[in-house]
Amino acid sequence: MPLTADTERRLLNHYKLTTLYPSTWPHQPGDDSSDSDSDPEPKPNGNKTPSSKSPAPSPLVGRQSSSARFRQIDRHASIRSASSLLGSSSVINQDEPDALGQIQSIAITLRSRGLRVEEDLALRNRFMLSSTSFSPALYLSQVHSEASTEDLLRGLEFLGRSIEQKSASLKVLVESNFEKFVRAKGTIDNVYLEMRTQGVEPGSPSSPNLALTPGRRPHSRHTSRGGAGGGSGTHFRSTSNTFSSFSPTLGGNSRSATTPARKNALTREAEYGVLGIKAPLTDVVMRAEEVWGPALGGREKEENLKVLRGTLEQHAEIFRLGSVVSEAIKQNDYDGVVAGWKKVLFLVEIAKGIASTVQRTGGEMGDADAQYILLVSHAYHDVSTQLDVFKRSLWQRLKTTHGRSKPGNVARSTALSEEMEDREVHMDLIAVLLQLGVDENPIWEWLNSRCLYLKDKIARGFERSRIEIEILRRRLAGVNAKQGKDGRALGRYLRASSAGGGVGSGEKAMDGVGIVAFWEKVLNALRGLLGSTGIVGEVMDFWAATQSFIDGRAQKAFPAAVLNANSEHLELEPDDVANLRSGALDLVSQLRESIMSFFADAPVDDLSDLYSPIPPTPITPDSGNKTPGGGGVRRAFTFGGAGHAELPPPSPKTGEWWEKFAFWPPGGNALGGAHYLALLLSLIGTAASELAGLSVVRQRGTTTSGPEGLKLLVSGVRERGIHALCSAWAADADRLRDLEGWVRCSSERRDLTLMPGLFMVFEERVLEGFRGIAYVGEGGVEGVVQPPPAKLLQAVRGAFVGGLYKGLSGMVENAEKGRVGSGGGKDGGLDGVVLEVGDGEGVEGGAGRVDASNKNVRILMTLSNLSHLRSEIIPHLISAFESSFSVKLTEETKTIRDVLGQIDARLFQAYVKGTVDKLSILIHDGINSTTWAPASGRPVNAKNYVYDVLNALVLVHSEVSTTATGMTNQILSYLLEQSSINLLESFKKAHTHYSLPALMQATLDVEFLAQTLNNYTTERASEVQSQIYLALDERTDDDARKRLQGELPEMRAVLKKLREGTKLQFGCFKRERRGREGRGGVAASGSAAGGGGGRS
Repeated sequence: MPLTADTERRLLNHYKLTTLYPSTWPHQPGDDSSDSDSDPEPKPNGNKTPSSKSPAPSPLVGRQSSSARFRQIDRHASIRSASSLLGSSSVINQDEPDALGQIQSIAITLRSRGLRVEEDLALRNRFMLSSTSFSPALYLSQVHSEASTEDLLRGLEFLGRSIEQKSASLKVLVESNFEKFVRAKGTIDNVYLEMRTQGVEPGSPSSPNLALTPGRRPHSRHTSRGGAGGGSGTHFRSTSNTFSSFSPTLGGNSRSATTPARKNALTREAEYGVLGIKAPLTDVVMRAEEVWGPALGGREKEENLKVLRGTLEQHAEIFRLGSVVSEAIKQNDYDGVVAGWKKVLFLVEIAKGIASTVQRTGGEMGDADAQYILLVSHAYHDVSTQLDVFKRSLWQRLKTTHGRSKPGNVARSTALSEEMEDREVHMDLIAVLLQLGVDENPIWEWLNSRCLYLKDKIARGFERSRIEIEILRRRLAGVNAKQGKDGRALGRYLRASSAGGGVGSGEKAMDGVGIVAFWEKVLNALRGLLGSTGIVGEVMDFWAATQSFIDGRAQKAFPAAVLNANSEHLELEPDDVANLRSGALDLVSQLRESIMSFFADAPVDDLSDLYSPIPPTPITPDSGNKTPGGGGVRRAFTFGGAGHAELPPPSPKTGEWWEKFAFWPPGGNALGGAHYLALLLSLIGTAASELAGLSVVRQRGTTTSGPEGLKLLVSGVRERGIHALCSAWAADADRLRDLEGWVRCSSERRDLTLMPGLFMVFEERVLEGFRGIAYVGEGGVEGVVQPPPAKLLQAVRGAFVGGLYKGLSGMVENAEKGRVGSGGGKDGGLDGVVLEVGDGEGVEGGAGRVDASNKNVRILMTLSNLSHLRSEIIPHLISAFESSFSVKLTEETKTIRDVLGQIDARLFQAYVKGTVDKLSILIHDGINSTTWAPASGRPVNAKNYVYDVLNALVLVHSEVSTTATGMTNQILSYLLEQSSINLLESFKKAHTHYSLPALMQATLDVEFLAQTLNNYTTERASEVQSQIYLALDERTDDDARKRLQGELPEMRAVLKKLREGTKLQFGCFKRERRGREGRGGVAASGSAAGGGGGRS
């Protein structure tokens, strides 16, 4: 027959049991076994199970002293005496029915709710109505946690009826036994007073007044609300104020109040009657400790050591976990750390299993299991504490582990190996963190920290470079303002760069040392920012790693243990992916804006605008450096040095074109600018193309944060570069005249100076630079690097044509005004560098220098140079421009040819004018002389003026042939034509009629001059000679004409004799003709004799 809840409660309360199926009889107060010193202290609920083994003493707890064991004797005795006096009925019930009348057993209900009230006495008393620690709020929240309002109202009515019934019963009891209560109270008061006043003389000052005042209570008794049982273990009386004079601390000296008779009085100073035996007991305890303490202590120590050794041997693996993990952390043995953590988690699971089994079965946990759980808890706490510190260090390393680009002089393979090593480090760190277990996603933290690191690196790195560039620019501006412009510097740099000597080879010889250093600084700054080993390369790697983690490809490189763990942090959250995409776009925008501001903005006047402090980030903490002159971050720049401790002031505003460009060195020429700007644009175009190829950038479409923004960057930088180079080209074109050093080109081309070759090299290199800037190195992705617009090409075309005009004008100015180059075999270079003249440039090569102080020599060399320019160099440059920019310079070509013709004619006339005037005077004076016409007879020689003319032409021939051989035929042919014209004019005006002797003399003069200069005869000269004969024929009569025909054979003989006689004198005119075209036309193949024969 099953038991009801009420019956079960009654049985458990009566027999003081916790279960209806006990294995041993419960402990009762007053048992003899409790007197043994070895018995443990009873549990609060008093239901110690005798069959359970005594727990082994913990090795961590010290030995209990003997004095403590003796003190327990007194405490146990007092408990037993109180229990025997009060009886078992005075003890608080272990279980009660519900005060609201809804539940039969409170203990059973609480056990069903998971509260172990049978083990925790204090907790159980808070639910028992008979206890002084009863808690109504806790009672209702636990026992009636599911009761409705109606249930609580019904319970309230039940509680009210119960109270009324108990009050009525108590009232009847008091009324029927009132006399007994009064007599019992008086007896108790008398006994208590006698015990309190034991040993006090009746007449002493401390004797109390026994005559009690009516209506005044001598003392009061305070019992617990739960009955007499509630006062178990404590005295149930407390003295009133009436007897406070008996207290020695209040009424007098404690020593005088304590007498042998008073030792057994029931007072506080007598320790309520035990003061007399306290001193003997203390003495016994001390003697027992002295005699038996060492023996008992050694035995206990031995037992403790045995227990400790057994525990260590049994759980050696648990004890070693902390040291194993610590050693692995010191050695950076990630596998060992993870293995130790997994072992701890395995042991924790075992401990949890033990605890859950005990809780499920409701039984007692054994000492071994409890000890095992404690050891595992201690090991878990130890390892967890170490791993918390270790994980913090791993987080710090992960957030600072980012690939560093190598300098330019380090091999690419080395940079790649270092980068791969960095990648392995961060992958190892992420894998370890994932296996150890973290709250944050280490993949996201690493990618985000790398993004922040790159942002900070862009800001700090390029800011530093811009400051150093501006410092160099200001210094160059100061040097340029002091020294002015060196007109011959461009020629020296051209010769040095062409010959590969001077300050360096190639681009290092294109300009001054300071200017080349400025360009190198700009180039290195942009390489560090945009190069494949620079920040752009790191941005590319960052997005490649990010995309790999987003796609899940990078996670495959983790160890199998990480993948098998199924960590929630193996994949990035959508918000994290969006933030990473936004961060990558911010990096691209930051790069674009940094480059664009450098090229588009004018130089700043206040350097603090460039080095304003950057707030420190978790990745780049403030190292304590301060900005120069301020309270911000100080940076150690490389522009300092000896003599440059102070920052230079802003460059003075002089109206120079380069003052508008922060990237152009003051005083820099177009030669170096074209070379370096082409390199810079190629670098920018390549970087923009690579960034535009990123998937995150392509997805932005035509927005400024996508490829469109990079396209605007390339176009803007290209436009600024071309405008700067056009300005530099125009400025250098004014200095091209200084390229003329009046040094012959070579021994093979002695008729040319170095000027045409240097001019062609300069124009070719500038055009090459323009092409590299306009087309950005022929590289890039379609849509990012676009062909140059027509507006830019028009600007380049105008600069090209203008440069040609200014160069030609400079040549004319050199010829007319005599800008003489430096003499000697060496030119003084800039910055203390000496540029030696090469083999083909000066006397050392056999070409020599011309006499630049002679204007005629300068004009002849310039004419020869212009002829070479017109025939070879100018067409070559025009063809190069047209092929480079895919345009036709039809109109410009025609204009340039016209200008060349005008310049050539101007210089040619400047050279021959003096000779033509002299010949005209000689011819005019000779023919108009009164002695010119013979009176009679046949003339046997030409007149003197003819010899004077030929001698003058000999001097011209000598000057031209030794200076500019190629101009000899051209100049002598022109002078022959002019001499013939002067003869014609003089014969027409000198005489109105020519007799036969005069006619014979005129014919002899003309033929002798024509035949002597036969190699320089042109069609124009032959035509003029024919006109001379016609003019003479018009001014003679028929008789003279007829007689002249008869004299012709004799005249030929005379002419032949004259030619033979002057063969040595005028032998310079006998050189073989080379088929050159004269200024008046193609040289005639006929001779004066042939002309004469024709006329006859």
